Amino acid sequence: MIIIIAKIISTLANLIILLVIVDSILSFFLSPYHPVRNALDRVLRPLLAPIRRIVPLVGMFDLSPLILIILVEILFYALISFFYAL
Repeated sequence: MIIIIAKIISTLANLIILLVIVDSILSFFLSPYHPVRNALDRVLRPLLAPIRRIVPLVGMFDLSPLILIILVEILFYALISFFYAL
C-alpha cells in the first residue's frame, strides 16, 4: 500500500516538474496568448503565484519556476520519507 502511495506521489511530482519545464521553454517560442501556453498557465498559475508574490524578478528573469521545482522536490522527499517511516 505504501509503495502505491509513493508511486502516485512520485508521478505527481514528476508531472508538475515536467509542466514547469515545458512552460518555461515554451515561453521563449510561443505567444502568451497561444492556447497551449494558456492551458499551462491555468494549471501552474496557482502554484507559481504565491512564489511570485514573495520572490521579485531578477532583472528580466523570473526565478519562480526554479523555486517551485525545488519546493516540489523537497516536499516529495519529505512525503516519501514520512510514508516509509510508517
